Amino acid sequence: MAINLQKGQRISLEKSNGSKLQNVCVGINWGAIEKKGLFGFGTTKEAVDLDASCILYDESKRLVDVIYFGNLRSKDHSVRHSGDDLTGDMAGNDGLDNEVITVDFGTLSPTVTYVAFVLNSFRGQDFGTIPFASIRIYEGTPTRVNEIFATYDIAHSKDFAGHVSMVMGVFYKKNGEWKFNAIGEPTRDRKLEETVKTVTATYL
Repeated sequence: MAINLQKGQRISLEKSNGSKLQNVCVGINWGAIEKKGLFGFGTTKEAVDLDASCILYDESKRLVDVIYFGNLRSKDHSVRHSGDDLTGDMAGNDGLDNEVITVDFGTLSPTVTYVAFVLNSFRGQDFGTIPFASIRIYEGTPTRVNEIFATYDIAHSKDFAGHVSMVMGVFYKKNGEWKFNAIGEPTRDRKLEETVKTVTATYL
């Protein structure tokens, strides 16, 4: 049964049968911006480039690795990015994730203590102008959802209007167990480098 978390909620990731979390995905599905044509006739589609990224830190909150469209795999190959989607859904919502990042906790380097997920609008397009943009963080694979930990609708929430970056959530290891903090907070950052610094200073 899916757990739809509230913003700021923290949960343990040990399952009811005592087994440990193994594979986690963050998937983002979004649409191109629809614009009215000249004198209000017809419409055109403006491509939207959202970028999901994953940031790894050690116990001392030192940066270990950043997985994003320019670096699709972590050094230990435990984190993988599906690749850069530059447009979003141009023909309406197809219900599929445009970008997916997967984490295999079983092969993740033991030095990693924090696994943070962030989202940036590459061209600076305001989240509030995007017709639909949904995020889900779940256990499974890019083609199979086992259990949802958090979902966010950033296109229709006034909290995200006027922003172009956000912190989605952070997995963290405590006493050898992985837990999840559903953050869902917009930030004032414009670029990924700034968002990495924001996560380091505020969300670990």
